Amino acid sequence: MAVQKRLQVFLDKTGSMPNHQSAYRKGYSTETALLKIYNDLLLAADRGEISVLCMLDLSAAFDTVDHELLLQRLKCRFGITGQVLEWFRSYLTERMFSVIFQGERSSTVKLVCSVPQGSVLGPLLFILYTAELADIASYRHMLMIRRFFTL
Repeated sequence: MAVQKRLQVFLDKTGSMPNHQSAYRKGYSTETALLKIYNDLLLAADRGEISVLCMLDLSAAFDTVDHELLLQRLKCRFGITGQVLEWFRSYLTERMFSVIFQGERSSTVKLVCSVPQGSVLGPLLFILYTAELADIASYRHMLMIRRFFTL
């Protein structure tokens, strides 16, 4: 079984996938995400609440994944250890990049961050890398609400 499938089975079995993650998950899509947001906004309006929608532009975000931080999250948050963690370390680190244009090759650069482009593992690793964003947003949301009502 491919690494991506094994990792996905493990995450599904342990219930470790972020609850609100829609992309790259079976049965979820950008359409289900938009419907959830739209429904939440309508429900809040029905209750007379004010809503704020914050959107992030994550273009080129796969290029910003810090290898050590991702490996730490795989270990501490998702329980991936031992030989499996070392395989991911080998997969992510010591990667090199160069460009060939009109038959000429650029100098080679060592990649210190990013998940491999075009890989089936890239999107899943990015999801795991950013999994804590929902926790942070939820925590900050609670703090803002508390601060607003205590003024």
